[in-house]
Amino acid sequence: MSLGLGVAQLAAPDRVRRLSGVDDSATSRTVVPLVGARELVHAAGLLTSRRKGAWAWTRVVGDAMDLTALGMAIAHRGGSRRRRLLAVTGAVAGITVIDLLTAVQATRSSVPAVRGARKGGSMELTATTTIRKPAPEVYAFWRNLENLPTFMAHLEQVRTTGDRTSRWTADAPFGKDVGWDAEIIEEVPGEKLAWRSTGNADVPNAGTIRFLPAPDGVSTEVHVVLVYDIPGGTIGKAVAKYFGEEPHQQLDDDLRRLKQVLETGEVVRSDGAPWGKRARKEFPQRPAQPLSDDELAKGADA
Repeated sequence: MSLGLGVAQLAAPDRVRRLSGVDDSATSRTVVPLVGARELVHAAGLLTSRRKGAWAWTRVVGDAMDLTALGMAIAHRGGSRRRRLLAVTGAVAGITVIDLLTAVQATRSSVPAVRGARKGGSMELTATTTIRKPAPEVYAFWRNLENLPTFMAHLEQVRTTGDRTSRWTADAPFGKDVGWDAEIIEEVPGEKLAWRSTGNADVPNAGTIRFLPAPDGVSTEVHVVLVYDIPGGTIGKAVAKYFGEEPHQQLDDDLRRLKQVLETGEVVRSDGAPWGKRARKEFPQRPAQPLSDDELAKGADA
């Protein structure tokens, strides 16, 4: 649609103006070709870019601009031109609805579906970090899935079982382990990786990670979207929060550790958090309370 409209408005702008009821003013003679050029940009983006959702939304924005311009033209026209403008406005409004539905669908499809998820228990998590390393290097580190347990706190092991398949083992509350097989469903080297669990997974899940060059020309913006089914639904989520394992915070912490590993070569540890990746072993912490008499005596002796 963008390609057809763009070619028509650039190749025959006078005819487009007459058919649509637009006047022959200097402004319309300038605007119609510009709109045609914009449509060709939309077409190029939709046909060549991997970010279909983003380009679909640019069409929605363009439609809104067109509807605004047509509304202004209708207010100053009468007779047959006004009728033609009303007909064109109706057509553009219909196109806008289609573009809006397409944009929403394209955005939703960018996150892989979770196979076998239990109804009502799914959660979507998003997180972003910037790492001072080039995108190909960050991608290569993540693409070696066996590196993931070095910075993802709950992963015990990821074992590669094929070019696009792997076996994951993770910790769960109350000292239990869960496991699942996963497959890579989309891969754009250096830019994007998407995966999802397969079979009868203990925790059905899916994820997408994008590696985008940062504005400084050196760093990489890492954008992660995870979708998974929390064991026990709402109750499981509440229990996880109680034990200091809130899912959103987990993902933020995982990306912080990824940044540390890639920039410094290791997860930074301190006396206050000696466990590093396993910092959650320090929880739950007891509330603050007065020192006992024995503790006071030891402090005085020291």
